[in-house]
This record gives sequence, structure tokens and C-alpha cells, in this order.
Amino acid sequence: MSARTRRLTTAQALVRFLSAQYTERDGVRRRLIAGTWGIFGHGNVAGVGQALLEAGEDVMPFHQGRNEQSMVHAAVGYARQLNRLSAQAVTTSIGPGATNLVTGAALATINRLPVLLLPGDYFATHSADPLLQQLEHPVEADVSVNDTLRPVSRYFDRITRPEALIPSALQAMRVLADPAETGAVTLALPQDVQAEAYDWPEEFFAERVWTVRRPAPDPVELTAAVEAVRSAERPLIVAGGGVHHSEAEQALKAFVDATGIPVASTQAGKGSLRHDHPADLGGIGHTGTAVSDDLARTADLVIGVGTRYTDFTTASGTLFQNPDVRFLNLNITGFDAHKLAARTLVCDARTGLEKLAEGLAGHRVSEAYEAEYRAGKERWDEVVETAYRAGDENAVPTQTQVLGALDAAVGDEDVVINAAGSLPGDLHKLWRSRSPRQYHLEYGYSCMGYEIPAGIGVQQAAPGTPVWALVGDGTYLMMPTEIVTAVQEGLPLNIVLIQNHGYASIGGLSEETGGERFGTAYRFRAADGTFTGAPLPVDLAANAASLGMDVLRAKTVRELREALAAARASDRPTCVYVETDPAPTAPPAEAWWDVPVAETAAREAAVEARERYDRQVAGRRRHL
Repeated sequence: MSARTRRLTTAQALVRFLSAQYTERDGVRRRLIAGTWGIFGHGNVAGVGQALLEAGEDVMPFHQGRNEQSMVHAAVGYARQLNRLSAQAVTTSIGPGATNLVTGAALATINRLPVLLLPGDYFATHSADPLLQQLEHPVEADVSVNDTLRPVSRYFDRITRPEALIPSALQAMRVLADPAETGAVTLALPQDVQAEAYDWPEEFFAERVWTVRRPAPDPVELTAAVEAVRSAERPLIVAGGGVHHSEAEQALKAFVDATGIPVASTQAGKGSLRHDHPADLGGIGHTGTAVSDDLARTADLVIGVGTRYTDFTTASGTLFQNPDVRFLNLNITGFDAHKLAARTLVCDARTGLEKLAEGLAGHRVSEAYEAEYRAGKERWDEVVETAYRAGDENAVPTQTQVLGALDAAVGDEDVVINAAGSLPGDLHKLWRSRSPRQYHLEYGYSCMGYEIPAGIGVQQAAPGTPVWALVGDGTYLMMPTEIVTAVQEGLPLNIVLIQNHGYASIGGLSEETGGERFGTAYRFRAADGTFTGAPLPVDLAANAASLGMDVLRAKTVRELREALAAARASDRPTCVYVETDPAPTAPPAEAWWDVPVAETAAREAAVEARERYDRQVAGRRRHL
């Protein structure tokens, strides 16, 4: 080996390269790839697996997972907690291990969160075709199961020669560190190439720092944006996840304090302002608050900050009803900034808000408008108190009373994680966020099974932070396996496991859309063959205990409060199990969501649902 090269396998070189990559923003430096999750099979055990062993924990920390999809979820939770400034890698074998990554990759890319995927692949030499688990395509010999990752990756390459790793690895790091490009990045690694040796240039292993930019708005666009805000009588800010990723919460607060413009939040943006700030109106859209949605219907300027404007936010195009409404979008990606035919500020959220505030010096909304939205906020606070309040401490709690008990148990620094079921709607309407990182809702993909592994990732990113994974029984049954990882790593993850015997959210949606709750309850079959018999005798608490958790069963509101306090004080992974009263206590939806209903049907429920659907869809607008 010469002084300028180092002979390593491709896998060994990749691990060494990853260990020397850093991000830097505002003078703070972090490891770009802080660790690697892995499950080993024939496609990566002798390549990446051996390379991780040889490198050691000091060079590349290793985390042992139980499910490939959940490893990606854990990495995503880690990256989100650290505002995308640090990420993790995930390695798997080829075959089912690789295809299990697809759901997690989609979640990462949709939510604009970085994760590096390193699946094994077929032999580049084709010397052993067809090897175990190889997909044989009759006319495309270069296709493998890893091609399923192409549409859900922001960058994809198959490394068929050792030297091809050099440009591809650099491109992968560029994408992961770029806030306008980031998402899942896939480097598919043929298993023979992983083990092949090559003389690598020493420069490849040199420390590299990837600057995370804060681009400023274009001066011409900024001038137009200032004029748009000054001329608006009823402006409304929609805060999205970009506020958190940019660490723009203080800039947003300063902007709102100066201008009086109220803030409604998407699922990803909730917590951009503290819940008790007079201008924080809570969630917006289908799962939003009454005050947010009422103002949205009459707003003449909607200022989107770091939001993608999903259908839940826009109430499927029916929310912003003012005939003269216009949009001003501040976003680091031009793709999102141009949505809804908006005026654009393509820039970093924090920088953009600061520049916009400078241009609006001395400007403030009318006293009447402030009084209006503050009164609406006070009315909604009463709705929250009513939903949280338990009249009888010895009664079985409702789901909203579970949230009320948790609200009383957590501190400002706690992180509450959820992704799917009926909980996201209740949380978006009711949760009182006390800090920027407390509300952790994955609602870009709303992936059942995200919560538990994401909680592990959050605790890895923020040791000592109390973390709560909120799951219903349907979500729990999807992916409880990473409980074993939490136990193995000594992470005091708290799970609040709510038993309501089925898919509560989809059951309600099914009823609303004429589906009559078909196939949504966890029950025995009745005599007529339908799933309407007794609830299944499933003991999920016993399952959690069997995986190594401490389990606290709570049958009443009082027992629930005691169990939550004990879980927060524990240094062990702890599950609080509670069976809820199914009586609906959450406020109804304040805005519509488009789920198409059968246009023709024989059953009365579907006919009536279609009539309701036709009335609602008539209110949709295209903003041009």
C-alpha cells in the first residue's frame, strides 16, 4: 500500500468514509451519520457486517434491530429530533430484508427526513445467478428487488464496482445534508462488491463538513411579500414542519409578537408557538380547531411557512373560502413554495421570517382582528378542558381523558410520539404543546407501527428525555418488536397502549362514508359470519411484558394518573396499558376531508353518505 492509498474492501471503505462526514449549521458541528442499524443476512453479513465489526463502536456505533422497516423508523425519529442535522444508516440483506425498507423509505422521503439505506444486492458479476432470494426478470437482467426503493428514494445508486462508490457516496452525503433535497438515500451494495478489495485514495477518508445553508429570500420576492402582508386585513400563518427543521421558533414568535398575525399549525408544525401564546390557534384543517378553521375560511392572505399543504391542511381544497384569498409561501424548496399559485419566498424559514419582519417594521393587524381570534382561542381552550376533564376518577377513561391525564403528567421537555389511528386527530385538536420538540406526529405517511421505534430514535438523539409512544391496539399489533431493542439498550421508553378493540379511526370513517364499519373491529365472527361477536381475548399488556417491558395496568382515571407518574419516574422501559370507554368525547371535525364514496350503491348507508359527499365536494376550490 502506498502512502496515498489504503487497501480495504468496499464495505470497509464505506464505513470509514461515513465516519468522517459532518454537518455544520450556525457554527454547530454534528456527525452526519451517527450510527448504523442492521439486521444481517447472506447479502450483507460478510460485507457491511464484517466492516462494522472491524471498525468498532468508536468509529461507527452499531444498533441491533428486529425489523427492517422499524429500523428506518428509528433512524427517522433520530433525525427529526435533531432537526435533520444528523442521521443514521440502515443495512439489510437482499430479499425480504431489502424490500422491508420500502415503507420506511417512503415515510422518510415524504416527511423530508434523512436516512441512509444500505441494502445488499445480487452479485455484480452474475457468477452465482440465481442466488438465494434473487428476482429473475426475463428481459431486464439488471433489475433487482432493490429497484422498489427507487421511487421512494431521493437518491439511488447500485455500486457495481468498488471505485464507483467514491462519486456516489459523495452525492449521497450531499443529498442527505441538503434541507431542500433530503429524504431516503439508497446505495444498493452487491454482495460480491462489498467484499472486494480496492486501493482507495486517502483523500476519500478525509474529514468533510457539509454546510447546511440558510438561504435568504430574493430581494424582489421579499418586496412583493412585504406589500402583500401590509395590504392584508385578515392574514393567517400556517406553520409547518419547516419551522422546526430550521429552528425558526423564536423567529416566528418575534414575528408574531411584532405583527399580531395569528398562527395555525399543521401536524408537523404544531409546537411552533407554545400553546399558551395568545396568537397560537392550534391545529388547522380537517383535524384542526374551530378557531383556526373559522379564520382560515375568511383569511385574505395565508402565509405558509415550511408547509407542504396536504389535503388534511387544506380540508381537501375546501378550507380557504374567501373569494379574494391569496397565498404567500415561505419554503426552502421551490416545489412546495409554488403550491396554491402563491407568491414565493424560496429561503430558509428562520432567515425568511427575520427578513420579512424587518420589512414589516411598525406594521400590525387591527385590534378588532386580534380581539376576534383571541376570543376564539379562549372558547377553544374551554373545549379542551371539557374533553380532558374526568368527572369520576374511578370511571373507565375515554381516549381524550387519557390525553388529559398525560398532559398533566408530562414536563415541558417530554416528547409525545404518534402517527396513526384516531389519536392524531384528537392530539392535533387538543394537545397543548409546551416546547418545539414535544409534539412528534408523523402524519406525512401516517404509518402504523412508527411510534415505538421512533421513540427509540428520539431517545438516542436526546438521552435523558422522557419519551412517550402513544399507540392503539391496531398500531401496536403492527410492529411491537423494537420493544426488545429498548430493553436491550436500557432505554426508558414509555408506551401508552390504548385498547379499543380494533381500528377506531377507520371504523368511524367507514361509518361516515357508508362502509358501516365493515372489517374494522377486532371481534369473533357471529353466527351470520360477520365480525360482530365478542371482543377477542387478546392480552396486549402480557405481550409487552413478554418482550421485557415493565407493565402497569390502569382500569380507572385515578389508576391511569398513578401509572403515568410511575412510568415517567422509572428508568426502565415501561408500558401503561389502559382499556378506554368507547364513547366519543373528542370534538367533531371542524372541516371536511375528501374520501370518495360509492357513486351507486344498494345499501341505504352508502346512498346517504354519497348525498353528503356531493354536498361537501361542491365547496372545493382550485386556487389559481
